[in-house]
Amino acid sequence: MKRQGTADLPLHQGRVPRWLSDRMARLGVAITQAIVENEGTKGFLQRLSNPLWFQALGTVMGMDWHSSGITTSVMGALKKGLTPRAGELGLAICGGRGRYSKRVPDELLDWSSRYGLDGTELVRSSRLSAKVDNGCVQDGFSIYLHAFAVDAEGRWSVVQQGMSPQRGLARRYHWSSSQLQSFVDDPHAGIVGTHEGLLVNLADHQALPARESILDFSAQDPAKQLTELRQVMASRPISSGFQNDLKTPAQGEHVTLPQRHDIRPQDIDAGRLGAVLALAWELQPPDFEDLLLLEGLGPRTLQSLALVSEVVYGKPSRFTDPARFAFAHGGKDGHPFPVPLEVYDRTISTLETALNRSSGIDHSEKRAAFQRLHHAARQLEIQSAPQANVDAAMERERQLSPQWGGRSIFGPAGVPIPDQNAHDSKQDSSQLSLFDQE
Repeated sequence: MKRQGTADLPLHQGRVPRWLSDRMARLGVAITQAIVENEGTKGFLQRLSNPLWFQALGTVMGMDWHSSGITTSVMGALKKGLTPRAGELGLAICGGRGRYSKRVPDELLDWSSRYGLDGTELVRSSRLSAKVDNGCVQDGFSIYLHAFAVDAEGRWSVVQQGMSPQRGLARRYHWSSSQLQSFVDDPHAGIVGTHEGLLVNLADHQALPARESILDFSAQDPAKQLTELRQVMASRPISSGFQNDLKTPAQGEHVTLPQRHDIRPQDIDAGRLGAVLALAWELQPPDFEDLLLLEGLGPRTLQSLALVSEVVYGKPSRFTDPARFAFAHGGKDGHPFPVPLEVYDRTISTLETALNRSSGIDHSEKRAAFQRLHHAARQLEIQSAPQANVDAAMERERQLSPQWGGRSIFGPAGVPIPDQNAHDSKQDSSQLSLFDQE
């Protein structure tokens, strides 16, 4: 089991407004269904254990691209949307934030009885993952969210998050049963959080001697334990245990999600975004309506669908710049632009129609067309797509936001967004191209 990456997650307070949470649930179910139909529940659970993919999923849903709230809102949206269809998809989300995390054992036992699984072992896995991240990984973050995703075969992934109010930071932990060999020896699929330097991680493989020493000490006579503890307390301060600097493995990437709210060009792979913008706005192929077998599909919806299709079909290496996915549906805090509700709704309805088996046109053709959208953008990126001008693209979105039903937590598009360390381009937007000029 290798860690897949780390990222800074500023700790944000507040609630997700109903106008966004309902849409997140619908889009989350559609994305999940598309992945399950393409890769099975195993594929979805593996993606859920990828910290960068998870961040991209929350961003494409319209959440703040960098905040701790992505974890709570995404798992809440998935649970809300998937629960009524758990039997159909063979997939359930158990637990959640606070008091909901305590319901995991009962939910897992109920799920196990429906599919003949070993419920006791699943409950044990849930408890061990929480104990390891709260006890073995002593990084100063207290677990407050524990979500356990499980399929009908007994495969599972855990997403849980801890917070440090003193530092205003959160850390997210990812587990996957498909890669798990030991709960106390490099068990994490990934840990997302701010880099805090040295910390105690008794779950690291190199901490084996420390774990063995703890077991040996715990088996000693209490009188001998007390004598040894007094000797330690009387001596000079010593290291509190094995120290780990949160190494980034070769197959992962390190992404730093800053405290600032605004998105800047350095946060985004301009070539990848350029391919999406070129496909939607520059090329406008005459048959792009046929691409999704629907009439009246405009370039703005195509832009969102292209980014959603990447979340469904993209390879793990495609998610190193999660901020890029904010160009699908903006962000609830108004960065990089307000959530375009009309575009969001068309994205959901288009995807739901493509997945609807009872629709008039063969749903398999629509699914194939949706998948081709990702391949078309990917091929364009490889061949000749220009680099996106990120500032110009954001400014265009802000200007057009009112006609797309733009909305943020501050109100409809046009209401000033508070200056949250925002970075605004000083260029004249009328002179800006969506692409950098060569």
